[in-house]
Amino acid sequence: MNILLSHSSGEPIYWQIAGQIRSAILQGELAPGAALPSIRQLAKDLQISVITTKRAYDELEKEGLIDSVVGKGSFVSGGNQEFIREQQMKQLEKQIRELLDGCHSISVSTDQLIEWIRLLDQEGGK
Repeated sequence: MNILLSHSSGEPIYWQIAGQIRSAILQGELAPGAALPSIRQLAKDLQISVITTKRAYDELEKEGLIDSVVGKGSFVSGGNQEFIREQQMKQLEKQIRELLDGCHSISVSTDQLIEWIRLLDQEGGK
């Protein structure tokens, strides 16, 4: 897992870690049951405090995205598919809003966009 941290972003480090792991789970890059690095190993790899990585994992566990098993480690949860689906829908909605904004900026109507989507769908989305 490749986690990139920015010390100048103003976003807390634990939140950056949780956000990147959350994204990997929601995008299917981390499948249910996949093992995450141990809290200590991730802290060592990122050269940060174990407390920071623990806080990130705790956040993900509260959201139901990961399960931690004492003595075994942390794993991507398979039990909260409804939450994962909701988050994926939110991401898709954001992308659609951006698409609509782009269309409006070049005077493409919603009807034209829908027709364009239908044509692309008929071509197999290529």
